[in-house]
Amino acid sequence: MDRSLTFDLAREFPGGPSIRAAAELPLDDGRVTVLFGPSGSGKSTVLRALAGLDRDATGVIRFAGDPWLDSARALFVPPQRRHVGLLFQEYALFPHLSVAANVGYGLFALPRPDREERVRIVADRLRIGELLDRRPSQLSGGQRQRVALARALAPSPRLLLLDEPLSALDAPTREELRAELRHSLEGSGIPAIVVTHDRVEALALGDRMAVMIDGEIRQVGPVQELFTTPTDLAVARVVGTENVLPVRLVRIADGLATVRAGKVELVALDPGGLGPEGFACIRAEEVVLEEAPGGASSARNTLLGVVTSRTDEGALVRVRLDCGLPLVALVTRPGAEALGLAPGRQVAARVKAPAVRLVGR
Repeated sequence: MDRSLTFDLAREFPGGPSIRAAAELPLDDGRVTVLFGPSGSGKSTVLRALAGLDRDATGVIRFAGDPWLDSARALFVPPQRRHVGLLFQEYALFPHLSVAANVGYGLFALPRPDREERVRIVADRLRIGELLDRRPSQLSGGQRQRVALARALAPSPRLLLLDEPLSALDAPTREELRAELRHSLEGSGIPAIVVTHDRVEALALGDRMAVMIDGEIRQVGPVQELFTTPTDLAVARVVGTENVLPVRLVRIADGLATVRAGKVELVALDPGGLGPEGFACIRAEEVVLEEAPGGASSARNTLLGVVTSRTDEGALVRVRLDCGLPLVALVTRPGAEALGLAPGRQVAARVKAPAVRLVGR
């Protein structure tokens, strides 16, 4: 079944930003597309337009071949006829209704026995069957999240739209529910679009990602691909590539590009069409730290440096280095302790050529 979603949307805010977002997203069964970008980039505006909640958005939206919006033809399909499931950031549960009534809210057209059976099926799938008689005020944050997802799934929508679904939870609960939400979305068999600005959430939830910056969608592709191979500097910065270094091309030979960053030369895979200037993007976890001066290695780039700062982040340690250029490495805590990483410590930083992503300026 074709469940591709195509849109070309415009939204003007008086005295504010302009949104002009276009994309074609293949939405296979159970696949999750993450709409990712910084706060204020227009992600929620696009989601509201897809749901039919924003009548001021103009342009074209088509889902599975069906037109939902075509401003040129004065066509607008209202939300209830798009058959989408919505999960809002604050969940928007009805406080005066029981969990069962909240989950079954969109099933009013079904006879009561069928409605109750559907509520039980969805509640059991999301492990909230024992909560059906409670009110939202009697639930934890994680339980409210499950109830909101159950309400969105109950009518068997064609498409699920989730706006920052974990942001209302405290950090430990978010950690716990990420994998659970992914499992629930995958098991539903319903394609989903999830809005988030959290990089860990994007990696944990998504199969595919669309990066949105300043009201435009800048890159679309598999999640891992976008994190490791951004197409331009703006995308590299948004997805969190910690090391973005301005470089000049020195030479290209045997499929490898040698570039100069300050006084340091780096070797990378030749991306083709680089031009004389560009940027080298290196993720912090791709930087391997060893005792200086370091022995033989398969890595093409070995830089001697001095630790300038160390920041402990749970099981990981973020290390900033001066290697003739600023460099950030992300290592495990045991690794940091074994090397005695502290300001002033001299180390060797190794980066393999495939880990250096060259982006044209």
